[in-house]
Amino acid sequence: MMKKIYVGGLPYKVTSEMLAEEFQQYGEIDDSIVISDRATGRSRGFGFVTFSSEQAANASLAHNGREWMGRTLTVNMAKEREKGDR
Repeated sequence: MMKKIYVGGLPYKVTSEMLAEEFQQYGEIDDSIVISDRATGRSRGFGFVTFSSEQAANASLAHNGREWMGRTLTVNMAKEREKGDR
């Protein structure tokens, strides 16, 4: 049961809270996070949103290809990390 999506192409000024606000139209969100560089703390331009339901996660895929703050978003189901992936 996949409830987590990957969101790429994020504007660098987007916070985890802003990401949740953008996607809450699809359903209840359990968690959202924008991934940042460990050394600089700067956004890496992608993040993840975890929804309460699989239906909300699937609905959010409609956001793929939409423009947000001048950037085109890539939205798809998040893939589980393989052991050894970093």
